[in-house]
Amino acid sequence: MIWIGIALGALVATVAISYLVEAARSQPTAPSQLGWAPTVPVRYVEVGGVRLRYIATGEGPALVLLHTLRTQLDMFQKIIPALAMRFRVYALDYPGHGYSDIPRATYTADFFVNTVATALDRLDVEDAVVVGESIGGSIALLLAARRNPRVRRVVAINPYDYDGGRGIRRSSALANLLFGLSTVPVLGATVNRLRRYPVVKRVLEGGVYRKGALPEALAREMYLVSNRRGYDRAFGSLVRHWGTWEAARAEYAGLDRPTLLLYGDHDWSRGDERAANARAIPGAELRVIKDAGHFLSLDAPEETVAAILGWAQVPVSGRESRRSEGTTLKGR
Repeated sequence: MIWIGIALGALVATVAISYLVEAARSQPTAPSQLGWAPTVPVRYVEVGGVRLRYIATGEGPALVLLHTLRTQLDMFQKIIPALAMRFRVYALDYPGHGYSDIPRATYTADFFVNTVATALDRLDVEDAVVVGESIGGSIALLLAARRNPRVRRVVAINPYDYDGGRGIRRSSALANLLFGLSTVPVLGATVNRLRRYPVVKRVLEGGVYRKGALPEALAREMYLVSNRRGYDRAFGSLVRHWGTWEAARAEYAGLDRPTLLLYGDHDWSRGDERAANARAIPGAELRVIKDAGHFLSLDAPEETVAAILGWAQVPVSGRESRRSEGTTLKGR
């Protein structure tokens, strides 16, 4: 009984300390410009009372970039300059991510899809190629499956719609441990509040395969962003509702827009899970980029840009063809 009392006392003390650590963290200030693109204006749009950070750059047809979970629009810093030479490129931070507001909400797949849909309306984006990575890929697929009139084509990069939303636990032993603990009441939130940069950086590095692909400045910024008040609450909600991303796959059969599924061969998804998506989406094309992981736009930017340009600019004759070169697997 004495040891049980000591253990409980230690747990209570650790929880209390974690709250003090979280309260003492310095709050990051939203930058007025992007370090990697200082000439691109940083803007904000209000969606349902929530202020979202976004950028719009380049001229041409609309192309929308949707980032991964727990990251921000800066994830696309390696591909935006090239894409902006051909398109009007839009990229935004989701609620609870980056420098967007952090509302008290239930962070389900529906919440993100509806938010992005409304943002496209507010920005009056038309006839867009929507390119999403991880949950961004899943959002793009669901927008198209719901026949959003502003979506013309989809490029879903490593969509996050398998293993009950626990795919990130496959990225490394450290991520498996931390995200396994994240579902444990009290303990999970406590561990998150005690986070340190080297640990967060190591988890983020589990998203890339090529050495040095994750910019140090980006990793540090995303760590500092997580110090914002309410960030841990929002991320905790996202983790608790991971299963909604896989459940949403049931809608893929209704997708009627030309769709490219683009995977890194070292993505967290497995071959059978990728093939299942290709079969579920009518006319989908599946391609795999070698020596690349989950954060494909950071890991293989040149190959990613080439795939997007090739898919987005397929000549149109009557109804858009769903055929293209480089296919490794075609859906039904």
